Amino acid sequence: MQTRLTLQMDDKLVALAKAHAKKRGKSVSKLVADYIKFLDSLEKSKQEPPSKKKYGPITESLKGALKDAKVDEEDYYRYLEEKYR
Repeated sequence: MQTRLTLQMDDKLVALAKAHAKKRGKSVSKLVADYIKFLDSLEKSKQEPPSKKKYGPITESLKGALKDAKVDEEDYYRYLEEKYR
């Protein structure tokens, strides 16, 4: 079911809406309807909790491996120096 809706806008805004609609091959009504649907989808996507990312098996097996390790940048540089001697 479609219902008629009257919008009041500045003349320049109406001209801009018509130009955008023509450029996209749509009516102004369709352009406004698509925009409202877009806004609704944004709202819905913000409400849904983010999904937990699953890691690959190798990454999963390494999670927490360095939890209590005392490793810093200097250790890494030392490792590289020894490796490439």
